[in-house]
Amino acid sequence: MTSTKPLKIAYITAGAGGMFCGSCLHDNTLARALSRMPDVECLLVPTYTPIRTDEDDVSVPRVFLGGINVYLEQRLPLVGYLPSWATRWLDHPRLLRWAASRAINMPPKQLGALTVSMLRGTHGRQRREMRALCRWLAENLQPDVVILSNILIAGFLPELRRHINAKIVVTLQGDDIFLRELPDPYQLDALREIRRLGGHVDAFLTYSRYYADFMSSYLELPREKFHLTPLGVDTRDFQALPPPAEARPPTIGYLARLAPEKGLHILVDAFIELRARGHIPGARLAVAGWLGEHRREYVDQQLAKLRAAGLTDSVEMLGTVDRAGKLALLREIDVLSVPTTYQDPKGLFVLEALAAGKPVVQPAHGAFPELLHATGGGQLVRPLDPSALAFALEELLLDREQCRQLGAAGQRAVLQHFHAEAMARHVLQILGQLAAPVSPSAIAVNT
Repeated sequence: MTSTKPLKIAYITAGAGGMFCGSCLHDNTLARALSRMPDVECLLVPTYTPIRTDEDDVSVPRVFLGGINVYLEQRLPLVGYLPSWATRWLDHPRLLRWAASRAINMPPKQLGALTVSMLRGTHGRQRREMRALCRWLAENLQPDVVILSNILIAGFLPELRRHINAKIVVTLQGDDIFLRELPDPYQLDALREIRRLGGHVDAFLTYSRYYADFMSSYLELPREKFHLTPLGVDTRDFQALPPPAEARPPTIGYLARLAPEKGLHILVDAFIELRARGHIPGARLAVAGWLGEHRREYVDQQLAKLRAAGLTDSVEMLGTVDRAGKLALLREIDVLSVPTTYQDPKGLFVLEALAAGKPVVQPAHGAFPELLHATGGGQLVRPLDPSALAFALEELLLDREQCRQLGAAGQRAVLQHFHAEAMARHVLQILGQLAAPVSPSAIAVNT
């Protein structure tokens, strides 16, 4: 009897300190779904810090390119020449979590030199960390495919090519947002290094045509290397949500990082205008998401506007929510809106709301037009326009049947086409196109 050799995938993700990060959530969901496919072995390997996810964490218990060592090697180059045993303790997950919880949030403009050094790989100051990751992958896994969560951690790829013959895939999930905040000359240097590294990448994955077109042009990389795959979420517990409480006031939800780029201020302004019109006097706003210390003044400004409008009692600030808290929020709201000021490349929160049967109102830019066209689960409004957002939200809250129909349509689409298993199968199909040794049973579509 012959046995099929499993496809070995090393999925390299990047931790985001102590916050729930959309990319970490996505990477964990995809890695877990890939691991459940027939004849596939997938290891999720964290870098910088341990990941934080509201699902079962499937990552390995070791962190590579540890944030403390990476930072010290940039600031104190001699640290990079110390023996590994002298600094390896700095990569302990518990210590990294502790450091991340107390670290001051550093904006990209302060990380230019470090970013460029990391992209230079073994020619940068973090060469020791890069080599350690490559050795571990070669000695412990010998993967057939290596998937990277973003291009910013790709500096080790030339060294990796020396150790293993694997297909290299990079997922692009908002890399440009960080890159465009780098000051010159670091932004130009980083883009130059990324274009060099692009030659070591077999395929780039994106979740919208918009982002594939944009990043191909922005990074000056061949468009034919870019592959579109559907975004997916784990829908199992969404399907089991009980009905919302009866006789509750109409409620608008927000589920994202509390930050200007996510458009919290636009939603606050829209909510104030909606209440001032007087057509829905009992409307409420429920806000959930991670708040960094450097954004506390921004959030205080939004609370001050609500207080001045006499709406403090109509707003619930839930803070960071775990999986149960997220589901509770989505159960009780009528519509969700995260009016980003930037062109979001994926919009994971849209799929989460739709999976719970709740429609969304989103700006007509980034991935949102494609996502709502595919799901039929919401409405688009002019970006950066609180009045347009207020009108659309009011229309949905007043027309309960339309609200219900949009939510139901979106839920059907997510449960059929945008779940984690569908995302994993599509990724495996793309790997098959790259001539990776993918078992036919692994990409068979379950109906």
